[in-house]
This record gives sequence, structure tokens and C-alpha cells, in this order.
Amino acid sequence: MMKLSQLLEQIEYTCVQGGLDKEIKSVVYDSRKVTPDSLFLCIKGAVSDGHKYAKEVVEKGATVLVVQDEVEVPEEVTVIRVENTRYAMACISAAWFGHPAEKMKVIGITGTKGKTTTTYLVKSILENAGYKVGLIGTIEAIIGDEVIPAANTTPESYIVQEYFAKMVEEGCECCVMEVSSQAMKMHRVAGIHFNYGLFTNISPDHIGKDEHADFAEYLYYKKQLFHQCDRALINVDDEYIDDIVKDIPCPWTGFGLKEGAGFQAENIHYVSEPDFVGVEFDIRGEHQIPVRVSIPGKFNVYNALAAAAVTLWV
Repeated sequence: MMKLSQLLEQIEYTCVQGGLDKEIKSVVYDSRKVTPDSLFLCIKGAVSDGHKYAKEVVEKGATVLVVQDEVEVPEEVTVIRVENTRYAMACISAAWFGHPAEKMKVIGITGTKGKTTTTYLVKSILENAGYKVGLIGTIEAIIGDEVIPAANTTPESYIVQEYFAKMVEEGCECCVMEVSSQAMKMHRVAGIHFNYGLFTNISPDHIGKDEHADFAEYLYYKKQLFHQCDRALINVDDEYIDDIVKDIPCPWTGFGLKEGAGFQAENIHYVSEPDFVGVEFDIRGEHQIPVRVSIPGKFNVYNALAAAAVTLWV
């Protein structure tokens, strides 16, 4: 249970009717899950609009509605109006679960290709270094011994915060997660502070009426991760590198095969031995160490380099 006023601390809003002194017993964005004393977020989706269920959820016991459009409900129901309910949901969810991301080191990984492989490599390297690590990705979320199949590359913001809270309960010191451009566009990671952001690469994918209008928009949302992280690690060999790093607000370091990269891989060898299949190379630049990463088959060495580099920061 939490005071409504506490849940609203990090968002700009207008209280259209009702008061802010209400006790909230649950935060809900699915009308089917409303129970007495719920705060219901009216989310506008591609298929359904939560504003249409305003009267229904009030009848089920919702005492607070967070909206971006007008709704007609009894005057005793508190109505909070915001510019974007998806953004509000991210901030309210973080508050509801006690801002769990702030209790871990969080690594966000974005890019057109390589996110999933790099995410698992980061988790493996950190665990070998003694850290307990949670993961949120395209295939699944991993929290301790629990494995939860994924529906989206990045889940809805409420689910992300719920996962973070479970990770903290399980004693996770770090979380590594894939961050899609759609997640940025839909505010699924709004308000999350990433200690490190990793940009693998970009190519003209995910363009269309249900994703991004054009490559410029796609690049824009990919780059939004840089606005939420302390430090970025970026593939300097990508053909769009100048566009990627233009006007980004956080300090960044490059990784790649080119001379002068902050993390440069050299002496690369793919190895297939009875007890080891993977890649080995030397890192020079910010750190100078040999790397040996086990992974089946030949794969893009950039994944291993990126994973090794970001874990050196942790």
C-alpha cells in the first residue's frame, strides 16, 4: 500500500478531480486485473484504449485514474491527467516497487544486431567474476533460478520494474538488459538510470508503419539510451558512427578493430578444441588484457569485445 502523492512524485500532472491523500493497494494497466483501491493507468495501445474502460474499472473499485484524455467518472474518483500515460506508467511503476534499479548496476544494450548474444555474454562474464546478475532480453528474463519467457524485446515498464524488484530480492548486484528502439519510443524504460549503455551497431531495419517511420526516427530512438546512462560504449567501426555519436550527452568510449579505439581487439583467433570452442583476442587501449570467450561456432567478434569491455567498467 502506498500514498498516491508518493507515486506521483516524479511526474508532471494535473489533478482534475478528487484528492491526493488516497491509499493505493495496486497499480494496474489491464482492466481485467483491477481490484478495490487500485490506481488504473489508461494506456492507449494499438488495439485498445484504456480510457474506454474508465467506468468499468471504477465499478470494480479503482479509486484513481491516470489519463491523458478526458474521462467521465464519479466525482469521488481521483483523476490525474498527464501528457503521456505510458511515460507516467514507467515512473509510477518505479515508485510502486521502491525504485529497485537504483539498488543495482544496470547495463542497457541496444543496436540492430548482436543485442541478445552480447547480453548473455555480459551476464556470463560478470557471473564468472563473482557477481549475481539478472537479465531481461528478447528470449527470456532470468532472475535467480527463475526463467520467464519474453513477449517483447523489452517488456512493459510495469513488468520491467517488477523484474528489477525481484532481482533485488534475489540479491542481484547487476542487471543486464536489451533495450529496443520500440521500448524507447513506447517509454518502457523511461526514468531508468543506466550505469552503462552499450551500442552494438545500426542498420536500416525496423522501418514501417508499425515500427519507425524512417531511418532517422529509428536512429533517434536508438540514441535515447545515451540520455539515460552515465557512460556509453559504442562500436566505432559502424558505418554510421558519426551520426551515432553526434550530440550525445554522456561521455563515451569506442570499441572495435580500428587503431585508436578505446577497446581495440587484436590478435583474433577462433578456436575449436575438444574442451573449448570460441574466440580469443587481446584488448589494447583503456585496458590491456587477453580475452578468451567460449561460445559455440563462429560469431561476430564484436559481441565478445563489447561484452568484455563493458564488464571491465563494472
